[in-house]
Amino acid sequence: MTQRRFDGRVAVVTGGARGLGRAYAELLSSLGAKVVINDNGSAMAGVGGDAGPAEDAAAAIRAAGGEAAASTDSVATVEGGKAIVETALDTFGRIDVLIHSAGNVRYAALAETSYEDFRAVVDVHLLGAFHVVRPAFERMVKDGYGRVVLTGSIGGLYSMPGVVNYAVSKSGMIGLNNIIAIEGAEHGVKSNIILPGAVTRMAEGLDISQYPPMGPELVAPVVGWLSHESCSVSGELYVSVAGRIARAFVTETEGVFRPSWTIDEVGDEIDAIRDDSRRWTFHPLEGAFGEHLAKSFAMARGEL
Repeated sequence: MTQRRFDGRVAVVTGGARGLGRAYAELLSSLGAKVVINDNGSAMAGVGGDAGPAEDAAAAIRAAGGEAAASTDSVATVEGGKAIVETALDTFGRIDVLIHSAGNVRYAALAETSYEDFRAVVDVHLLGAFHVVRPAFERMVKDGYGRVVLTGSIGGLYSMPGVVNYAVSKSGMIGLNNIIAIEGAEHGVKSNIILPGAVTRMAEGLDISQYPPMGPELVAPVVGWLSHESCSVSGELYVSVAGRIARAFVTETEGVFRPSWTIDEVGDEIDAIRDDSRRWTFHPLEGAFGEHLAKSFAMARGEL
């Protein structure tokens, strides 16, 4: 049994009625957290709605001896995001943890993706994150404490065909995570991204016959640690798939400096430009933006 508990803490989990979100909510509740289960009960494509899943998940937690409230507001709107956070504040008086796990999916090749389908996914994943982060972050800064866990995906790092809306949403999450971490650092607010791999209803229609065991319960402990007060990292990305946990990060090659370039010179030097034997890796919370510029300028001055 873990020594890390959440007694006195209040957690909001979007998409918390099913799949990964429910695993997160149940784990935190079992360790003493009061939980707001947010889920509008829509189908996987994000259409329709049903209060049943959120109510059922909250009832199950209460039946197990925990404290939980259901929220059926949609993360896809500003009003919905604010209402979700207000449910935590009105019911439990605070918000310490925000886990954004709500998601939907609409498949189509880039040349065939409609604007409606593009926005429907971006509105839930990426804008949905902002809609709940904005009011939650304000309160966390005021209280001097907070933990945010956003849901990214290897689909946002490496992508796959047929999901441009999902890929854009998940890659965009990295920028939001960086800003929460940077602006929250002096206020006790930390933010990280989970890149989960688990068999949930999102896997419907996929051939998973060769997959190893990869249920949501394998991902939940990573999210639990990122949500805990003892979490020692911020502004980072953590992969959790089939029992493997790893850190993902952005890096760049050292590159090549010339005082001026022609198109032909770029072509001639492309192998050296791409050479990854020497890398520069910066951390968002360790002055990455400024350090990137400082080293680039130093190279231009011949100091490197």
